[in-house]
Formats: sequence, structure tokens, C-alpha cells
Amino acid sequence: ARLASGRWAASACVLTGASRGFGRSLARLLAPRLGEGSVLLLLARSAEALADLAAELRSGGTGLRVECVAADLGCEQGLRRAVAALREVLPAAPPGRLLLVNNAGSLGDISKSFLDLTDPDEINSYFAFNVTSALCLTATALKAFGARSGSSRTVVNVSSLCAIKPFKNWALYCSGKASRDMMFQVLALEEPDVRVLNYAPGPLDTDMQLLARTKTGDPEMRQFFQSLQESGQLIDCTVSAQKLVNLLEEDTFPSGAHVDFYNV
Repeated sequence: ARLASGRWAASACVLTGASRGFGRSLARLLAPRLGEGSVLLLLARSAEALADLAAELRSGGTGLRVECVAADLGCEQGLRRAVAALREVLPAAPPGRLLLVNNAGSLGDISKSFLDLTDPDEINSYFAFNVTSALCLTATALKAFGARSGSSRTVVNVSSLCAIKPFKNWALYCSGKASRDMMFQVLALEEPDVRVLNYAPGPLDTDMQLLARTKTGDPEMRQFFQSLQESGQLIDCTVSAQKLVNLLEEDTFPSGAHVDFYNV
């Protein structure tokens, strides 16, 4: 079911990492499109930031139901809370459309080189948050919503150039992003009725970029990220989020594709 621009049919939308940066910008673009009867489920670690965003989105007067789940997806308890919320909300959600955006993610300790990464607890906790939770939430959401006649289901993985290109000091981030891209390619193969998109939003002007240019261990990498900022090449989150919305509305991407901001 192709989406027209403007107001979408009654939909269920799930967005992780919703409280700041790209996720918050995307939520602000999606909310006006989600009409009467739609539900928007926002997940993030910060309860306060989520509550502020939800109040803002509810005040739009579109009849949109906004639900929040404050949970750390990197720990078992938080992931269970998120899974329970999906199982509660999605079976009763409007039948027209499911959109799930896996946006939550972290850089890891980018001061460390490959040879510094010897602590299995650190590595496992990184992948628990950045890979395991995305797989569990996506599988749960698709099962809970179900394959309904006449409905469309779309899954977005917020990817990165790092999914396909290595960067020094970013062993965890690059391998996490590569793993997620491949995971969602498998989903696209197994479930031809689900539309799957790996969207790389470009170098965004966010807290994560601030970490990249101040904390990356390799000095050349730090300089590279500093030069992106100094030359004005960082992308405003809303600009990149709007490109993603356009991709979803056009709905012509091959399922499972990796699509970069700069190639749209």
C-alpha cells in the first residue's frame, strides 16, 4: 500500500531512540502524518525527555495516540519492558499500516583501538543494545501486529556508512552497524510482504558527532570529524529525517536495500 504524502491512513508507528537527535526529529515529522486512530509508540532511555516530546506531539490536535516506554534496551529488564509494550499495543493497533524504525544506537568507547577491546562484558553489552534489541523488537513487533489482509508493514534500520566501510577506533560501531544491515537483509528475504530499508542518514549534527570529533582515539579520524563540522558539512537531523519520510512515501526502494542520504 503506497503512502501518499500528507496524512497517512490509520497507522501504528514504533520509534526507538526517540528522545533526541534523529529520532526526535523523525517523530516530529511523523506525528502530523499519523491521523485519527493512529498510535505512535516512542521508546528511549530518558523518561523525562520522552514525556516532553509526547506532550508536544499530542498537542498537534490530530487525534494521535502517543505512548511512551522509558527503557534501557541494552539490559534484559528494559528490553522485556519494551517487548511487553509492543505485545500490548500492536495487536489492538489500527490495521492499515505498521512502521517500525530501529533508531536507538550508541558509538561504544571510541577511545579504544581494536587491541584494547579485551573485556567480554563491555563487548557483549554493546551488542546487546545495538544488535540484540533491534532483532528482538523487530521480530516481536511484526508478530504482534501480524500479517493482516490489506495492511502494509515497513521496517527501517537506521544504518550508517560504517555498515559498509571500516573506520579506525570504531570496531564496535562498524561491526554493529554491519550486523544490523545484514540482519535486515535476511528479514527482507524471509518476509517478502514486509518492506525493509537500511537508511544511512549521513553525518548528523548530534551529540554522537560531538563524541566522534572529541573522543575518537585516532588523531586523523578526530581531525576528519572536526573538519566536517568546521566546513558546515554536518547534516541537520530534520533534513535527513525528511529524506527518510520521502523514501517511505515514494516506497520504491528495493526491500533490504542500503540507501544513503547522499544517494537520494
